[in-house]
Amino acid sequence: MNTPAPLPAPVRVGLIGAGPWARAMHARMLAAGPETRLTAIWARRPDAAQEIAAAHGAVAAGSPEELFDQCEAVAFAVPPAVQAELAVRAAKAGKAVLLEKPLGPDLAVARAVADAVAEAGVVSQMVLTKRYHPVTRDFLRRARGTEVFGARSCYLHGAFLGGEFATGWRLEQGALLDLGPHLIDLLDAAIGPITAIRATGDPRRWVELTCEHENGAVSQASLSGSVNLPKARTRVELLGPGGELTYDTAGIDHEECWPILRAEFAEAVRTGRPGELDAARGLRLQELIEAAVR
Repeated sequence: MNTPAPLPAPVRVGLIGAGPWARAMHARMLAAGPETRLTAIWARRPDAAQEIAAAHGAVAAGSPEELFDQCEAVAFAVPPAVQAELAVRAAKAGKAVLLEKPLGPDLAVARAVADAVAEAGVVSQMVLTKRYHPVTRDFLRRARGTEVFGARSCYLHGAFLGGEFATGWRLEQGALLDLGPHLIDLLDAAIGPITAIRATGDPRRWVELTCEHENGAVSQASLSGSVNLPKARTRVELLGPGGELTYDTAGIDHEECWPILRAEFAEAVRTGRPGELDAARGLRLQELIEAAVR
């Protein structure tokens, strides 16, 4: 009788950040395991870090460097400028990084993060939430076999109107930097590489993107975080001679994303092989956003 191979040890992950997204997603996802173990949390507010750490069996670190000493990988749930600074330090310390979008507050800073990851040779992965849902993956698989002439898409919600996420960089930068990476990523992956992109409107109210793709298709994307809707709306419609292919998040449960994200990040760390949603992908999305407003 063959003895089952032992399971890999959980990846020890430290979390930087203790805000709403750290509480709602990162901390509980990483602590749930079994592929990862949340070992330490650092935040600029020590009391908030201590509260989350206590809830998940982790310790509150006194500094980012103290956190690095207690983990193999670092997850980030902080504003883009803070992530960019500390992700460079984490990569130089030899830690794998689980990164939020956008990679940085602007293109130059985002490029510095991607360069640091590449130079250190560490694993990186972007938290592009919807990409980890089975429905999204099925849509992208079907899209690869679909001839597309044009596409319409939107990512709309009212989170900027009030609540925990109506603060700081989101209100200053608006929907293009916050929601744009998700929708641009989906269009680029579903239709084909975006070769030209331009934006009109005010990202703090409503912004409209027009994208030209390598295969000649043209897509439109509407973005806003300032419209009063009963729930967030993300929809992509691909149209061509063969008919319509539609992706809509209205019926999906985002809780299904977290186990997949966690397992794939742990596997990437253990094998040393990042997937397609790495820091280089995050940089490409930031390059497209920069091109849109140039």
